[in-house]
Amino acid sequence: MQRVSQASVSIEGEVVGAIDQPGLLVLLGVTHDDTPEKAAALAAKIWTLRILHDERSCADEQAPILAISQFTLYADTRKGRRPSWSAAAPGPVSEPLYDSFCAALEALGAKVERGRFGADMQVSLVNDGPVTLILDA
Repeated sequence: MQRVSQASVSIEGEVVGAIDQPGLLVLLGVTHDDTPEKAAALAAKIWTLRILHDERSCADEQAPILAISQFTLYADTRKGRRPSWSAAAPGPVSEPLYDSFCAALEALGAKVERGRFGADMQVSLVNDGPVTLILDA
């Protein structure tokens, strides 16, 4: 997750999700033992985490969130020169959890912009700080 002043995601030159004010860019990786409950807990943590300016949270500021699925976060590079993706959950498992995560954020009151699951996406952002955190649920 990155604190951003703006961010967008495009597919084949078309912007499919964007935030044009301070908020968060969340790159979400899903692994085999993740559950809807873990997705909801992670959503709540992100929504209330005080990492915006003046120790404010997205909930405090009603700051937007751009959520993008990214299975490559679970790359295993310990052997050889080719990453293994075996720790990443397959699409039929991870796509519903990505949707569940986004829905949990929206249920908390977040304005959520999204990428498109499984698409070749180009992400643009202005990292504010820079502030980048890794959260694991």
